[in-house]
Amino acid sequence: MNLERPDEGRHILKLDGKVAIVTGAGREGKGIGRFVAFALANEGADIVIADFVPEAAEAVAAEVKALGRKAIAVQANVSDPADCEAIAQRALDEFGHIDILVNNAGITRDALIPRMSEQDWDLVIDTNLKGTFNCTKAVTRTMLKQKSGKIVNVASVMGLIGNPGQANYSASKAGIMGLTKTTAKELGSRGINVNAIAPGFIQTAMTDELSESVRNDIASQIPLTRLGTPEDVAKLVLFLCTDDSSYITGQVINVDGGMVM
Repeated sequence: MNLERPDEGRHILKLDGKVAIVTGAGREGKGIGRFVAFALANEGADIVIADFVPEAAEAVAAEVKALGRKAIAVQANVSDPADCEAIAQRALDEFGHIDILVNNAGITRDALIPRMSEQDWDLVIDTNLKGTFNCTKAVTRTMLKQKSGKIVNVASVMGLIGNPGQANYSASKAGIMGLTKTTAKELGSRGINVNAIAPGFIQTAMTDELSESVRNDIASQIPLTRLGTPEDVAKLVLFLCTDDSSYITGQVINVDGGMVM
């Protein structure tokens, strides 16, 4: 263990020289992916912003550049394997290597099971679960050659406990947890860490649509008595992308204020 004390006042960047792909990072305002991109960039990483909406991806890439890091925007539908291969290739063409993948892209199409259409079931599974698989597969060859890499998958506590009206979403997030553990077992011997985080109720554009009384009711059921913030999630993702977590793999870590115990 290195116990040397760093120079006073000097912040050593934990991801200096690293290249990170963050999917679903183009959401404006409180999007988790956007804050993850900022957290990684603030520690020295150059960022590939992948999003279905090209203008949203370009906007976040510009914000990352304003932090002093390199960034590129890639329009992609993660449910399409060819698009995911294109994300990885753009990263390699621009930066020469891929060190981090954060599978954050996800959607909801809520309805009770009797009213849920096959189209909405397929769309959520294809984006959330298949998209995570597609992007993971796209970066695996590069990471195996490097014998290093960090993959962080964004699941949800709904994958653990379920939620009425979210059979498709809950199933997709539970699937991500199983995929995470299998990927960690397959890639661990080559120096690649794979983990998942399971956010609870986070203050995003989605929860902003809830009434204040509903948000207060949710908060009252959480031991820490508040909804989480995108920064709460981004800090954990950052930890899992640094060498500080080098002996952690195959884990699903809740970020939920104690809601699920």
